[in-house]
Amino acid sequence: MTASGSGDGPRHSAARNDFSGTGNGPVVQAGTIHGGITFQVEPSPPVGTQVTPDEIPPLAVRLINRTEGLATLDGWLVPETNDEDDRASVGFAALHGPPGVGKTALVSRWSERGRKRFPDGQIYVDFAALRGESAGADVSEAARCCLRSLGIDDAYIPATFAERIQRLRSRSAGRRLLVFLDNVSQPGQAAALMPKGKGSFLVVAGGSGIGELAADGAKLMAVEPLDRDSALEVLADRCGAERAAADPASAERLVDLCAGLPVALHVVAARLAAKPRLTLAALAAELADEPRRLAGMSLGKERSVAAAFDLAYRELAPEPARLYRLMGWYPGATFDAGVAAVAAGLDPQRTADALEALTGASLLEETPDGRFRFHDLVRLHAGERATEEEGPDGRTALVRRVTLHYLALTALADRTVQLDRLRIADLTQLLADVPDPFGTQDGPEPLDWLEAEHRNILGVLRAAAREETLHTEVWQLAEAFTVLFFHHRHLGDWRESLELGAAAAAEAVVPAAEARLRSLLSRPLMDLGEHEAARRELDTAEACAEVSDHLVVRASVQEFSGRYWDRFDVGRAMEAYRKALDLNTAANEGRGAAIAAYFLGCAQDAAKDHREALRTLRGAHDELVARKDLRMAARVQAAIGIAHDHRGETDEAVRALSEAAEILRDKDATHYEAQALVALADIQKRSQGGDTLEARAHLERALEIYEAGGSPRAEELRTRLAGGEPAAE
Repeated sequence: MTASGSGDGPRHSAARNDFSGTGNGPVVQAGTIHGGITFQVEPSPPVGTQVTPDEIPPLAVRLINRTEGLATLDGWLVPETNDEDDRASVGFAALHGPPGVGKTALVSRWSERGRKRFPDGQIYVDFAALRGESAGADVSEAARCCLRSLGIDDAYIPATFAERIQRLRSRSAGRRLLVFLDNVSQPGQAAALMPKGKGSFLVVAGGSGIGELAADGAKLMAVEPLDRDSALEVLADRCGAERAAADPASAERLVDLCAGLPVALHVVAARLAAKPRLTLAALAAELADEPRRLAGMSLGKERSVAAAFDLAYRELAPEPARLYRLMGWYPGATFDAGVAAVAAGLDPQRTADALEALTGASLLEETPDGRFRFHDLVRLHAGERATEEEGPDGRTALVRRVTLHYLALTALADRTVQLDRLRIADLTQLLADVPDPFGTQDGPEPLDWLEAEHRNILGVLRAAAREETLHTEVWQLAEAFTVLFFHHRHLGDWRESLELGAAAAAEAVVPAAEARLRSLLSRPLMDLGEHEAARRELDTAEACAEVSDHLVVRASVQEFSGRYWDRFDVGRAMEAYRKALDLNTAANEGRGAAIAAYFLGCAQDAAKDHREALRTLRGAHDELVARKDLRMAARVQAAIGIAHDHRGETDEAVRALSEAAEILRDKDATHYEAQALVALADIQKRSQGGDTLEARAHLERALEIYEAGGSPRAEELRTRLAGGEPAAE
């Protein structure tokens, strides 16, 4: 596999890799994987970079006759007001209409015209990408998306929806923003995502159900299908005014058959543009006959519109037609050429040709980053064609191919982030002949790729979990996928992926994997405040670990149990950490033993056994330094400094914390650096003869980190610094 993470645009790989692999469980025959990563992965901005979000999708075609809608939105703008003004300070609009009518295009055009109105940025959240197995989307995840767009680091994003909304209001106050929530099917809490800054605007687009937002103060706009004249203008714009004018009666018949929906008009116009000899009359006759032929399809009210799609589909060559069908079954929201190649079993050039044919027919849209997506109605039609024409095992085979594709890439990303980590899946053979896209000079950062693809990976996990033959691949993918969530707090997605993985491991009867995944599951459950559920998962994990007789897995489960008991019973926490330390030592797992010792030392310090804590922590520190894990060693060094402070050993505490902060800064571990600096400043301020100017300098650096990441602690430090602590020189 190859990748491109920088340069002028996406590159399509010519690599072809045939391999098979085994995991912990049944043999996995991978088959042929092509392409790797073929879209432009957007790198994360460096910590502290001030980014103005500009996320609303650009218009790909000319917008015709939405003048009234644009003017209406203009009229709903809220002027910047003074504090005495009783009018609403934020605009709120809800656009409703059938699929394919052009709601997104209308808002896209309005946002382009109004860039100066929203100088602090434009945020876009596609609720279609957030939907899980149910019809509704994860509104808490939508809040997280908004916070990330506003520059808040994942380390400082709260766990609960209520806390996220509070942070969103605080972060958006004083900013003039446009927030666009697209494809909302269940409006519920959408109004909670309203920005607070005066003159900001929230737009929600969806079906007729969003009308209930009127109760929350939204102004409603029905986006209707285009009238005949406007639809004729779209047709003429795409296939030529002279051609449309030559047969006005047939042109009118065509636009009537498309029901005024732009998505259907673009497909029809693309066909005319591609076939200069095709007359409007002939196409209108074909289109009129299609609904009868499609009577058995389940597209319901959209059947007449689907006729336009079906005509375009029947004009495709065999390979683009098959790719179209198969991608109708693909369980993600977007896909790149690598995924398409895997789905259809095509080499890169044939895949590129097929994708070009589909985009040329307006059946597929290419996104700015080089990935592809269907309109919802087109996807539905493609899936119908697949059900009708592919074999009975076609969907399972498709899901298996894309699952193995994502398993290979996710496993490589996981190993690039941290090679020395407990893993149950043995993917040696699976990965043996796969070039690592993250190991090349111009390859993407693994966490950036995982972040860009995480909703597609979760969609693949969901689909694979429904297949009785893919239990092994599901738990292996869930295990590798969890590396993303150690760094980015998609708590709902993390929970779901681990639940799917644990259930699959149980079905595959791999107790070590089930123990590992259930113990990991305790992390998001604890962060979500579901402590009893976390305890149940840990109890089950411990039982599975005992059955597996895997020493390191047993140690890991004990470590997670210790972290649970840290919140409730420090004595039981220390007992669990001692077990983890002993089991890791017995397994000759030095790093695992050092991590367990770190947590044990912190628990001992909390229990006021400071002398023993220092002994334990020094042992952990020495082991980590010997392994050249300087980032983790610096975290232990900070804990050593705090333990010295608890013993009243100020000089030793200052020395240890100063060294830790310096190393953490060098390793770009700014969250932990800030913690060490605040602790250091507190000690220096308390101690007799302490250097208060140096303490202030530490607080100013910590404030810089917290402000850059959007931490709520920034306000606390601003208050402290404004409260009389002397200025640093």
